[in-house]
Amino acid sequence: MKLNRSYILHICICLWLLFLPSCTSHLWGKDFVVVIDAGHGGHDPGAIGKISKEKNINLNVALKVGNLIKNNCDDVKVIYTRSKDVFIPLDRRAEIANNAKADLFISIHTNALANNRTAKGASTWTLGLAKSDANLEVAKRENSVILYESDYQTRYAGFNPNSAESYIIFEFMQDKYMEQSVHLASLMQKQFRHTCKRLDRGVHQAGFLVLKASAMPSILIELGFISTPEEERYLNSETGATTMAKGIYHAFLNYKREHEIRLTGVSKTVIPTEQKEQEIEKENDRPVTVQKVAESATNDNEITFKIQILTSSKPLAKNDKRLKGLKGVDYYKEKGIYKYTYGASGDYNKVLRTKRTITAQFKDAFIIAFRDGEKMNVNEAIAEFKKRRNK
Repeated sequence: MKLNRSYILHICICLWLLFLPSCTSHLWGKDFVVVIDAGHGGHDPGAIGKISKEKNINLNVALKVGNLIKNNCDDVKVIYTRSKDVFIPLDRRAEIANNAKADLFISIHTNALANNRTAKGASTWTLGLAKSDANLEVAKRENSVILYESDYQTRYAGFNPNSAESYIIFEFMQDKYMEQSVHLASLMQKQFRHTCKRLDRGVHQAGFLVLKASAMPSILIELGFISTPEEERYLNSETGATTMAKGIYHAFLNYKREHEIRLTGVSKTVIPTEQKEQEIEKENDRPVTVQKVAESATNDNEITFKIQILTSSKPLAKNDKRLKGLKGVDYYKEKGIYKYTYGASGDYNKVLRTKRTITAQFKDAFIIAFRDGEKMNVNEAIAEFKKRRNK
């Protein structure tokens, strides 16, 4: 029996309306998944201080971060690797994140130094080869968790957490999520510095097994030093734990907003303290430096749009393979991270078209905006561009 055209059209419209909500929700990050990993647990206490154990500090802050996200972000799914005092093997933690197809993996820990009672500050770590003995020692301490596992030699292919030779495997690793991980780490440190008012110990790399096995942007946070009495008291206080959790939460929101802008050009994520943070940053930090662009594309338009293609912890040579032969690349330096851009113009539509031409080479590229050399909210810049264009 033949179906007339109007009937077929009616069916198609109904199906489209049926699936539209799920498509829209995906576009706006309805499926955004973050896995929060509280380091150590159960019979593995982690570092031990005068009044507490690391495993309990980690869990307390992890649960607070998760609750902040759950209570304020109905478009995010929070998964804990542990929500109580139990032991979870390192590879199982990464497996939880991989099985959930997580967008982010955040592992929370507390630092310690055996013969130092004055060290202070928070640091954030990404996967890589430790470039100093101090960094290697942090990785050794965190990886020694596997010694609590009876079959660790088989499970981790003979990896010895206390042998420097075992860490040579991290020298040749290619982590395709490195740029996002380093960027998230830099956002964390900004929050620890401004929101939490903690000493900024920076972004570092080391060979962490829990990050090695995770297939998404991943970071490991060291909240502070349990070996320093002052910091141990702070991390065990309600004020300290809540403040550190808020810092992690705010960094997560900033990352999520940028992630949405990369995918759709806009974001619904609200940053509660964004304006305050920007004001603090202008007061306390050196202004963002931007290389002069060798074109007068902006003319009398004070806003310049650019495509951010990658980030690096150090300057790149013009022929660096990560630039993939792209010419006319610029960079600006922000919080010690070199951020490389391409296709500067005052015409947002032109930059959007340019972005589409390089998407295959730089799939994580996204558009940013500057006003008079200072980075600005890209949504505001786009709105101003459209307003001017419609005059």
